[in-house]
Amino acid sequence: MSSRLVRSRLLDLLARQRGGRRALGVSATPAKESVVSSDTLLNDQTLPPSCGPRSRSLLKFGAIAAFTAALGTTAYASYAYTLDEVEEKANKLRAMTKGLVGDDTSSFQKYNNLVYSTSMKVPLKAVELYLNLRRTIEDQVRGFTEPLSEKLLPDLHPQEQHVFTLVLDLNETLVYSDWKRDRGWRTFKRPGVDAFLEHLAKFYEIVVYSDQPSMYVDPVLERLDQKGCIRFRLSRAATKYVNGKHFRDLSKLNRDPSRILYISGNALESSLQPENCVSIKPWKLENDDTALLDLIPFLEYVALHSPTDVRSVLASYQGRDIASEFIERSKEHQRRMQEQKQHRGFWRR
Repeated sequence: MSSRLVRSRLLDLLARQRGGRRALGVSATPAKESVVSSDTLLNDQTLPPSCGPRSRSLLKFGAIAAFTAALGTTAYASYAYTLDEVEEKANKLRAMTKGLVGDDTSSFQKYNNLVYSTSMKVPLKAVELYLNLRRTIEDQVRGFTEPLSEKLLPDLHPQEQHVFTLVLDLNETLVYSDWKRDRGWRTFKRPGVDAFLEHLAKFYEIVVYSDQPSMYVDPVLERLDQKGCIRFRLSRAATKYVNGKHFRDLSKLNRDPSRILYISGNALESSLQPENCVSIKPWKLENDDTALLDLIPFLEYVALHSPTDVRSVLASYQGRDIASEFIERSKEHQRRMQEQKQHRGFWRR
């Protein structure tokens, strides 16, 4: 009995040892396979794409889009509205931002007003920044486009309030500048200019108003006006720059516009006040030119008879050559006066 029991236990122990060896042998191989397959699986997988560069590109695009929109809005506002109009709209925005409420306003309404006013502070700051920047830019631009002063000439002496102001252009009116390769630039005087200036200085306040720089105007007039007939000189800094061209603004002369005459070979094209213009033929070195001398009788007549408004006199000559038309009118006037004298003499007989 005991021997059977011992035998059975030995058989059980041997069976267990064999089973353990088999189990170890089976499990060792799959373990290797599982490790190899895991490495293969990890090697076959691709890394997920990085989101860093894409996020940065989106941020760049958003920043560029915001800047472009702001720039477009600024450009449109500058084109469509004047500075005063933008200032008026900004004042309305400031009033809305204050969020004034009455004592009887509900708490909910007060809260809404507070939220609205807080949210509008950033746009208001942007508008104020735009206004300050635009004022600065327009002030700088105005320094180049507007005359250097609102009063280009000093006040007229009280005893000369009756005197007319004769404004003269320089190039192609009093002188002509010509350039040639062998001699460079030379400036020539128009025929009769000395007699013209010397005679009319007795009747007029003579002002030269040129669109050339002062570094050109001053040396030319120093040689041209050695007798001091010209009282004042105005150069390019005193002109108004419009659409790429320098215009004479006679309203800035600090003189009565009804007593101003502007003479130029390009009068209507160079002045902002065509009603004060006296056009003459532009001079380009013609030796037989007499345009300045031909104008003396008309200008002397105006100064001596002192019309209330010289602009109405000039309007009567519109579309005609003033010098020749004045001579014809003078002849007609003398003929009528002669007829009246003869008529009176007939009745006295």
